[in-house]
Amino acid sequence: MPDPASVTGSASVPYDVAKALADAEPVPYWLAGAARPEPEPPPAGDQVCDLAVVGGGYSGLWTALLAKERDPSLDVVVLEAGRVGSAASGRNGGFCAASLTHGLENGSGRWPDEMHELERLGWDNLRAIGTTLTRYGIDAEWDPTGEMTVATREWQVPLLEREAEKAYELGWEPILLGPDAVRREVASPTYLAGLWDRDAVVMVHPAKLAFGLAAACRSLGVRIHENARVTGVRSDARRLRLSGAHGSVTARRVALATGAFPPLLRRMRSLLVPVYDYALVTEPLSPAQRDAIGWKHRQGLGDAGNQFHYYRLTADDRILWGGYDAVYHYGNGMRRDLENRPATFAALARHFFDTFPQLEGVRFTHAWGGVIDTCSRFCAFYGTAFDRRLAYAAGYTGLGVGATRFGADVMLDLLRVGLAPGEETERTRLAMVRSKPVPFPPEPLRYGVIELTRREMARADRNDGRRGLWLRALDRFGLGFDS
Repeated sequence: MPDPASVTGSASVPYDVAKALADAEPVPYWLAGAARPEPEPPPAGDQVCDLAVVGGGYSGLWTALLAKERDPSLDVVVLEAGRVGSAASGRNGGFCAASLTHGLENGSGRWPDEMHELERLGWDNLRAIGTTLTRYGIDAEWDPTGEMTVATREWQVPLLEREAEKAYELGWEPILLGPDAVRREVASPTYLAGLWDRDAVVMVHPAKLAFGLAAACRSLGVRIHENARVTGVRSDARRLRLSGAHGSVTARRVALATGAFPPLLRRMRSLLVPVYDYALVTEPLSPAQRDAIGWKHRQGLGDAGNQFHYYRLTADDRILWGGYDAVYHYGNGMRRDLENRPATFAALARHFFDTFPQLEGVRFTHAWGGVIDTCSRFCAFYGTAFDRRLAYAAGYTGLGVGATRFGADVMLDLLRVGLAPGEETERTRLAMVRSKPVPFPPEPLRYGVIELTRREMARADRNDGRRGLWLRALDRFGLGFDS
């Protein structure tokens, strides 16, 4: 985050960050404010079904819903280790993006020959999400505002210009804004330029989306079991047997949709790392405070640094402010206490007031963390096991609000749900679907590589975007670490 003095010529204001955070509840704003359905019981004894879905977040719920739409006769069971939507699906920023590749630059660098197709499929996927919400009456606070990336340092302005050129080549028409124009959209003294794509991102309420998808699944006859952790999978004749503390489920086909959580397949473990992301939400802004920042079009926002922030308005005019820190814990560490990180909350609050000094005195009501499933190519990968009776999708790296629906379709294609034997689809022919990311090294090298990369990214931000030898080497081999 830039020092405001470097942008405005004035000294940074000494905000009372401790006071602003004093009453913040350590729970996700979305889960605290949404009416959560009553818990579903875990499975009793042994069950049999056609398709078992492991995971009750977006990825699993989309898979179950689309499977029933493809073939209503299927008996589908969803097994969720905790509560539906309680992990990443209830903790994210609610940016539902058309991109399947974590942006044009990442996708073009990896699959240049497929980018037109990948962009078209991503836009089709986003439209299909909106159609599904209408069909099932899901009120997820769908708000098609688009997203604006802002430059807060001079070196970031050319990045936005190159991004605009790539978008124009692919047929999209984002709006490139200079300093005066971008500040008329959202009034921050730190903004030097902006790139506003009015169509590529929709704002949603994450928890309401998850709960609505679960209700739609139940309406089609899907059985959802919560507090039903699956601990093992093995082949049992021509079926797969999923075992756990509450009995077992035997299925003809299985879809793994467990995100960052330890995968049941050993082959996936080197391809994923769990990274903690953190967010704050303010109290509702007063009319005067809203006027002070403008933001009349309510678009989602993100800055163009390597360590970037994402932020947005909620339906009741709070500001969600997240990102910047992406924290990996040794040994793929995942624990409940890691969701609370006071040092990161304080840094986020300082950055918030640097961006919006006119909001001095605003307090934060919620502060939380959650884990993201990250892979070395920053977008999802796919595969099968057990002679194509099991399919998986993982590694969304923060794009799961929208891209999980596409991933669900890929898994069902790979499992041949609704397809003839041996039939391929447009999705399964993609090089993106057929390839895998470069694996992460084992510990302790894994931790060292990730920490070195994080430090070098922060140094590049301080040095006007100049990337050192380490980051240039990662770029050369298509690797890296995205904050």
